[in-house]
Amino acid sequence: MKFGYLRSAISSVYISVGENQRSNAICLLEIQNSGLSTAVGYPLDTVKVRIQTEGHYNGIWHCIQETYRTERVLGFYKGVSASVFTVSLISSVSFGTYRNFLCNICKLRYGAADAKPSGLDVSLAGGAAGAVRVVLMTPSEVAKVRMQTQRNPHSSVTPSQPLSKPKYRGSLHCLKVIAKEEGFGGLYKGCSALLCRDCSSSAIYFLTYSSLCDWLTPAGKNKPGFLVVLLSGGSAGVLAWGLATPLDVLKSRMQVDESGQHKYKGLIHCARESIRKEGLKVLFKGLGLNCIRAFPVNMVVFVTYEAVLRFTEHFTKQK
Repeated sequence: MKFGYLRSAISSVYISVGENQRSNAICLLEIQNSGLSTAVGYPLDTVKVRIQTEGHYNGIWHCIQETYRTERVLGFYKGVSASVFTVSLISSVSFGTYRNFLCNICKLRYGAADAKPSGLDVSLAGGAAGAVRVVLMTPSEVAKVRMQTQRNPHSSVTPSQPLSKPKYRGSLHCLKVIAKEEGFGGLYKGCSALLCRDCSSSAIYFLTYSSLCDWLTPAGKNKPGFLVVLLSGGSAGVLAWGLATPLDVLKSRMQVDESGQHKYKGLIHCARESIRKEGLKVLFKGLGLNCIRAFPVNMVVFVTYEAVLRFTEHFTKQK
């Protein structure tokens, strides 16, 4: 089975000099869209990280209640500024990396960059995009997790007691402290879990979207309709995050392990110790939150992409 739709759509953005405006528009919209979706979904991500790394919560609602009771609304947005900035840029780079790898794969295998790729081609390009993401985003992920799990009681909760000074005053300060106390390696804690998570989930993500678009688009049409894009994008996000959740749990646990603790020696040791103490169910903590957040976010991602692509196609044809 060929996955021509996604490949041809993405390739058309970059092929000619006359279509540079289309590439720039999609890049900018992807940055803006990713930043907005990250900011909106960040409270759920904070709850997810706390559930994955701390064992005293009875469930999602209990975590939300306790976070709000002790830290108020700001407790859900720790580290959000750096996360919005990095995720926005990295998401744009990810789509560009996917396109470039897919072009090169098709050129090597079929002799032409615009040839229709197979499912294996799409998966390999998606995996490569995931690997590039890991190199760029691991330090910001470490800082995000540390900030999200840091306790800072709100002044209204303990009015009669002086508030303790937080270890991390912000994302940049967090990175500085980690580099000073743990060295360069500290900025890449959990890199092995993140690499496994993002390579596999990115391959599944692009493959699912491409195959669903091809399958759901009626014969005779070369582009999917609005509802097809919504369903394909949302489903791709849910499936990718659902399968990535076990590695996401291990990644969070490794990254929250500060200097002096050394609870985990590596990915395998973290998995073994977590399962030994809490059972196999520990690997699926935050699964519901990942899936709930993934469907609407990735619907918006691909709908925005398709809308910009079609608008710029129409614009370039008029010129």
